[in-house]
Amino acid sequence: MDILNAVVVLANFVLIPALSYGSQLALGALGVTLIYGILRFSNFAHGDTMAFGAMVTILFTWAFQNMGISIAPLPTALLALPFGIVVTAALLLATDRVVYRFYRQQKAKPIILVMVSLGVMFILNGIVRVIIGPGEQRFEDGARFIINARQFKEMTGLEEGLAFKASQGLTIVVTIIAVAALFWFLDRTKMGKSMRAYSDNEDLALLSGINPERVVRITWILAAILATTAGVLYGLDKSFKPFTYFQLLLPMFAAAIVGGLGNPLGAIVGGYIIAFSEVTLTYAWKKVATYFLPASLAPDSLMQLLSTDYKYAVSFTILVIVLIFKPYGLFRGKAV
Repeated sequence: MDILNAVVVLANFVLIPALSYGSQLALGALGVTLIYGILRFSNFAHGDTMAFGAMVTILFTWAFQNMGISIAPLPTALLALPFGIVVTAALLLATDRVVYRFYRQQKAKPIILVMVSLGVMFILNGIVRVIIGPGEQRFEDGARFIINARQFKEMTGLEEGLAFKASQGLTIVVTIIAVAALFWFLDRTKMGKSMRAYSDNEDLALLSGINPERVVRITWILAAILATTAGVLYGLDKSFKPFTYFQLLLPMFAAAIVGGLGNPLGAIVGGYIIAFSEVTLTYAWKKVATYFLPASLAPDSLMQLLSTDYKYAVSFTILVIVLIFKPYGLFRGKAV
């Protein structure tokens, strides 16, 4: 019985949160790696693109809620998500046309585009803060839990209760659908194959009649879909706060680089590696150890390796270690 209680605690505070957080990081890292693999620069504005997409979705969510439109028990944000994606895609396409296109035509070095993306990042951050404010916003409605702790205790008779939030389940399901759809698009459609060819060899792709501007447009649209979806799922699971998405840049880039920057499969694996590492190293293991160990060996301390304040340090440490020993990532990068 004690072992079952320990497993429930582990699932409650480590496995489910890490799986949910890893799914959000995987979607964000996919957007980063897609832009790097095809447009050949690291887009530091991706975190604030997530914030912008989530903000637009929140505004539409509030509008629908005020009009009494909902899809209960699912959150209304799911209904507003397509509108957030469309607005975010329009913003990215406009930004590319006004800003990035000039540098692309000038054959600017990737570092120049990186610096340009930093400027775009600050502008987006300012826009989001002005429109929705810097404070925390909550926009979740519908069912809060798939199963709560009390229901679980009554069903199983265990001392520990499992609380599985609806937002966590939604995150996992939507991520599976989004990832499957993206890989199907890249592997099976003519446009997806054109994007892969353009990524592998730009000159050869141009000789094959591939329209580079169309590839660029589709890339930004896919980035908007991934960024908005990841931003909304993160906001539903935690809460929406613009600065939080700026902080997510480090774990997202760490995930993309650990997996292999430019490799979609690597971005997904990297997202889960970073998430599980952050959660396991900052979790207090005292309760789990108490169930597993005899009473005489029960720990007095929290058995917490790092405070949650240092969770981003975990991402940075893993990033540095991978860059030292395997600079191309676990899966060799630059292979959309």
